[in-house]
Amino acid sequence: MSQVQHDYDKYNKIRFDTQERSAIMEEILETIPYEYIGKKTEVTIPTNEFTSVCPWSGLPDFADIKIIFIPNEKLIEMKSLKFYLTSYRNVGIYQEHVTNKILEDLVKVADPLYMRVEALWNARGGLGTEVVVEYRKEGYEG
Repeated sequence: MSQVQHDYDKYNKIRFDTQERSAIMEEILETIPYEYIGKKTEVTIPTNEFTSVCPWSGLPDFADIKIIFIPNEKLIEMKSLKFYLTSYRNVGIYQEHVTNKILEDLVKVADPLYMRVEALWNARGGLGTEVVVEYRKEGYEG
């Protein structure tokens, strides 16, 4: 049986272009007034279309993202959220950092009573990652 020769060094120099964090469109996020202030309503926004990029390899990272929140006075406007999430598409950022940044940006714009962001990242090399981050407004007991 013949032996196959591989030149693995050729892979060491491959690097896909990635964007910096400044490409994330935080300013596009918008809110709409919540008409039921004081009523504990849990809002869940799932998406299975999230993509960012591994900062080491430039290869895509795919995740199912679930945003769960209890609004205070504002709701997140969906079209703006879609554009915001899509802006991560070519950004080189670690999975744990993505999840925390989404939470920070959404809390900043929507000022919820409570928010949780869950990210279930597709496995690579047999290892998947699940990142869960939470925010609770000071004084909120819910």
